[in-house]
Amino acid sequence: MAYRYRRTHIGLVGIIYLVIGLFVAWDRGYITPELLGKVLSAVLAVILWFLVLLGVDLTIDT
Repeated sequence: MAYRYRRTHIGLVGIIYLVIGLFVAWDRGYITPELLGKVLSAVLAVILWFLVLLGVDLTIDT
């Protein structure tokens, strides 16, 4: 039995929409350097969880 995979593609218009949204959020203060540091620290902690268990501090200070 042949399966067809349905792929969803974000088009050029979708990318432009997201970029404009990011710019507006940054301009209005919803996205700050502190927030980006916290998000990056959280992502690193999730990816490198074994280092966290070993006592490594993955906090990124801005």
